[in-house]
Amino acid sequence: MDLQQQQGGVHEIDQRSPKIPKFDLNQNDDVAESPLSTLRIKKLSDKAVVPSRASFLSAGYDLSSAAEITVPARGKALVPTDLSIGIPEGTYARIAPRSGLALKKSIDVGAGVIDGDYRGPVGVVLLNHSDVDFEVKCGDRIAQLILQKIVTPEVLEVEDLDSTVRSTGGFGSTGV
Repeated sequence: MDLQQQQGGVHEIDQRSPKIPKFDLNQNDDVAESPLSTLRIKKLSDKAVVPSRASFLSAGYDLSSAAEITVPARGKALVPTDLSIGIPEGTYARIAPRSGLALKKSIDVGAGVIDGDYRGPVGVVLLNHSDVDFEVKCGDRIAQLILQKIVTPEVLEVEDLDSTVRSTGGFGSTGV
């Protein structure tokens, strides 16, 4: 009897993820041990949760609350994670919203840049765009931490800049 007959004519699809080989950091012990190539996490309390990615290809590491906090309707609150971080050289950490919280609860994130030399506690500014209070429990996933490469060239003051087709056209100048 085939699957279609077993399920009464309903087609089921196997949705398991394909096996993806793990990257072996031990291939180069210098890379595995270097603080320049790892995200280093320090828990500041027993309520802190070490960030993790939901899947192998997830861009962000989930950040969790280390406290119970109410984000008031149309308001904001600073939610502690009780974590300090050390990020790889040549990157900065960006705190971004979780798509589910944004869609379902109208929760956004503000003030999301963590510089490479910051070693203090990481907090998440949650913005509540809804008309009802948002309750955060200890351990709730509240945001995601995304590492991004950064370029910080020297600043050079000049008298003029090269001309372009767009020139000084600003807001809405490239569309109709």
